[in-house]
Amino acid sequence: MTGNKSEVILTDKLVKAVIEGIQEKKGKNITILDLRCIENSIAEYFVICEGDSNIHVDAVAESVEEVVRKNAGEKPLHVEGRENAEWILLDYLDVVVHVFQSATRHYYNLEDLWADADRADIENLF
Repeated sequence: MTGNKSEVILTDKLVKAVIEGIQEKKGKNITILDLRCIENSIAEYFVICEGDSNIHVDAVAESVEEVVRKNAGEKPLHVEGRENAEWILLDYLDVVVHVFQSATRHYYNLEDLWADADRADIENLF
C-alpha cells in the first residue's frame, strides 16, 4: 500500500500536522499505528488520542482539522461522531484520526484490534 516518495512525504506531513493539532488542544495518550505492513488495511496510519470530556474531544478534533488544513492543505473526506463527541473520527484516506473519551477508547481498544501494526506512543507535552 506504500506509494511513491512524494505520497509518502505527504502522508508523513499529514501525520505530523495531526499530532500538532492534537497537542495544541492538549489531547492525551497519542498513539500512532502504522498499518502499512498489514495486508488489505483500510488506511496507512491510525492516529489515536483522547480528551477528558465531549467538549475537549470536540476541541481536539476541530484543532486537528484546522492545523491539517493550514499545514498540509487537506480536509477530511469524512467525519463521524461530532454529535455526542464520545468518539470523533476524521478520515483523511491514508490517515484516520480517532479522538476518544477515555472510557470509550478503552472499550473499543483499537490498539489491541490492530496489534499487528507497528506502534508509536507520543509523550504528552504537559
